[in-house]
Amino acid sequence: MESREELELELKKIKKWEKSASGLWIWERISRLPFKLLDKLTPHFIHNKIGILLDDLGSFIQTGGKYLTSEKQIFRLIEKESEVRIESYEDIDHLSLQEMRTICDDLIQRRTKVATLQGATTGIGGIVTLAIDIPAILGLSLKTLQEIAIVHGFNPNNKDERIFILKCLQFSSSDVVGKKAILKELSAFYNQEECSNEVMSQLQGWREVVYTFRDQFGWKKLFQMVPIAGILFGAISNRSMINDVAEVGKMLYQKRKIQERLQQLEMKDFN
Repeated sequence: MESREELELELKKIKKWEKSASGLWIWERISRLPFKLLDKLTPHFIHNKIGILLDDLGSFIQTGGKYLTSEKQIFRLIEKESEVRIESYEDIDHLSLQEMRTICDDLIQRRTKVATLQGATTGIGGIVTLAIDIPAILGLSLKTLQEIAIVHGFNPNNKDERIFILKCLQFSSSDVVGKKAILKELSAFYNQEECSNEVMSQLQGWREVVYTFRDQFGWKKLFQMVPIAGILFGAISNRSMINDVAEVGKMLYQKRKIQERLQQLEMKDFN
């Protein structure tokens, strides 16, 4: 396992990433503006889809719903990549950070390919298939984050873990102020405190996650509304979306694992 010095070095790298990720480039700010206009032009059936997403996320928090991923499938993937027999989350915890990172990167690459194909497919019909694309990419994002959680030894069957996953999703699509606030909220997870009630109240309802998630698409999804041309823009925007979500998940879960191992070293030294 890693030494204290190695863990602290990795933690510094992640904190540096957090600082850079909390910024918002000028073109990202501009990309959010068209949705104010788009919201007025969006057909009623797409607004209905957004309402369904709210119900789906509520179900995800409570039980995992239809978005809960198969841990056995990820266990087998970890076995294949690490050549270590994986029967439980305790077995995963014996992997090094580098092994977790390698498996995670392979997983992200697979999910990015799926997102690219999905975006191209739903880009064929313009605004009509856009109503299919938004819930589909949300589902893929949630499954990707759950898989990243499992690779790092965290069980998405736990409600607290699903709240953390939702916060990762929210972080990837929030503005500067939102990102800084979310990092502060998630400190409870890093300290392994009883945090479900606190973080849940700070979510201010999962509808905030859906709308910031939707707004993050910005002008990229405006281009996808054009039939046929939407194939290219759909593929690019979905690929970018999953890349962003997956990077957030990987970095924040790496941070949790590092903090966990540093605490274990401290307890070992204390004893």
